[in-house]
Amino acid sequence: MWQATGTAPNTDLSDGLLSPTAASAGTAARFKARLHTSLDTVKPLWLRFQADGVCTAHQHYAWVEGIAKRLMPKGAELLVVEVNDAATGAPVMLLPLMRRRALGHSVIEWLSCGVCDYSAPLLADDRAWTRQGADAAWAAVRAVLPPADRIHILGIPQQIQRVANPLALLSAAHDSLQITSGLVLHGEPETLIKRICRPSFAKSFHKHCRRLEKLGGLSLVEADTPALTETLFDTLLELRLKRFRELGRFDLLTQEPVVDFYRDAALHGLADGSVRIFGLRGGEAWLAVIYVLVRKGTLHTLLLGIDQNAVAPPGLTMFGKLMMWGRGHGFDYFDLSVGSQGYKEHIGATSSVLAELCQSMTLRGWGATAYISLRCRIELFIRSKPRLLKAGQGLVRGLRRLR
Repeated sequence: MWQATGTAPNTDLSDGLLSPTAASAGTAARFKARLHTSLDTVKPLWLRFQADGVCTAHQHYAWVEGIAKRLMPKGAELLVVEVNDAATGAPVMLLPLMRRRALGHSVIEWLSCGVCDYSAPLLADDRAWTRQGADAAWAAVRAVLPPADRIHILGIPQQIQRVANPLALLSAAHDSLQITSGLVLHGEPETLIKRICRPSFAKSFHKHCRRLEKLGGLSLVEADTPALTETLFDTLLELRLKRFRELGRFDLLTQEPVVDFYRDAALHGLADGSVRIFGLRGGEAWLAVIYVLVRKGTLHTLLLGIDQNAVAPPGLTMFGKLMMWGRGHGFDYFDLSVGSQGYKEHIGATSSVLAELCQSMTLRGWGATAYISLRCRIELFIRSKPRLLKAGQGLVRGLRRLR
């Protein structure tokens, strides 16, 4: 393990390239950092933060352990940074990262591998962070990270359980094109949809429920046994992949390691309820299946599979039923995940912008960042042109049918 403080002499660099010490120049060392390259060495502290501190469900130890074991690219290196108070030695933060090769350069990024919606450190407590404190902590982190061409962290939420996210406060962070949406749950479950959702959604929700109930009854079923978990996960996989093939869209669930990861996480989540799967059943048929993460009063929706041939849209019905279930079980926030899909606004969700951290340390890293930025701008342009987007999606669907 490597340890360093967040103070170092100033280094003058041009062209937007950063040294790992420049950000901390002239600032008294407030934090020191320690680098772990194995989850085993940091597991006791991680579990303590998870139980008594502040983190999202995407940073549960079991979830991240599954990523490290099943999804990290070949040759990638695990980097977990422990940040401590320099004066007292008390641990204050953990950041799960990894270093990998990409596009001819090395990049340090969040330990996500596509299965974490949010990049947020585990915090020891709910202390109030400031930009100055966040910058000082990040300087200590940078001092112990191994060399890389760039650092790129996406999906940074503004808050973690109503506590300011130090990563979002960083001077180097900026708003991204990504947004996240959700609804605050309160009051009685029976009247929840009418009270917190848009009137148009409430009207269509009750209408769809009546139509679906004619199939022989409508019920929300939680997978509470390994057998039912397997059944619902297989149904989710079947429904989701069929729909994505028809839309001509890529889905991570076409990759076997990702499927194994989600399946294993769901089975292990039965013990503590941190991962749950729900099915919406109409008569004897599964109309929709949803995969959910759970953390201290919040339901995080991750994966949804729907029967597109149902007599009424089962996806929105699933969301409504799950919100009512969540409120009935004491949950106070329903997270609709990342993305600007129109159905979220239709439901009545409130959105917030996610932050992004992108720092180049070498000319090679700067070039990679410029290329990725250009690619994102082109994609955004195409998505802003409905006809061009529709033509592109049609081309993709056609090419996939030829395989």
